Amino acid sequence: MTAPSVAVVIGASGGVGGALVEALLAQGVETVHALSRSDAAAPPRATPGRIDLEDEASIAAAAARVGGPIDLVVVATGLLQGPGITPERSYRSLSAETLARAFAVNSIGPALAAKHFLPLLPRKRRAVFACLSARVGSIGDNRLGGWHAYRASKAALNMLIRTLAIELQRTNPDAICAGLHPGTVDTALSAPFQRGVSAGRLFTPQVSAEHLLRVVAGLTPEQSGGCYAWNGELIAP
Repeated sequence: MTAPSVAVVIGASGGVGGALVEALLAQGVETVHALSRSDAAAPPRATPGRIDLEDEASIAAAAARVGGPIDLVVVATGLLQGPGITPERSYRSLSAETLARAFAVNSIGPALAAKHFLPLLPRKRRAVFACLSARVGSIGDNRLGGWHAYRASKAALNMLIRTLAIELQRTNPDAICAGLHPGTVDTALSAPFQRGVSAGRLFTPQVSAEHLLRVVAGLTPEQSGGCYAWNGELIAP
């Protein structure tokens, strides 16, 4: 696959998102839109923009500013832990507030991004809409339990991706909608949970971005709707 001419990274102020912007620019992508909720400066040559995935009006406005056609959209956002939020070790720790927040960021936000950005993909050539998901969102691969809100919200995201892919295929058979598992990346999101991760499996954001873009470049329309690990492996639903 040749490098896209226009790419959009949503969540560009995050570790993986920022690395994706840098990697796309290094690949020679002509226009890279670096969208984020913060006012963090975008790298030189990137086009900065504001977006808040918890505010649909913000998403619609960002899509209108970007316009189309777009060859690649990557939603590089996610919430595992933060102020007042810690992955649950037991169902006894479940709370409505944590569940709602996880679904808002990990499921609903990417779904609304798809609502407003999928219409900007070209109709008659290859294009990709991808979202960062997680292996722990796999129902079939869940053998440890725990992390209820994160697992459930990422599982919901995987179902949304599958459903979006089916609909997208009707309007553009060459388009691809996929989930991407970046592995364990050395960012603030994973920092409290890196103990026990082997050195070879703890990626820098830059290495993770390179892996993910390699996976994206190799995806075919027949693979649309799946969730793929950093090494191209299909993750069980």
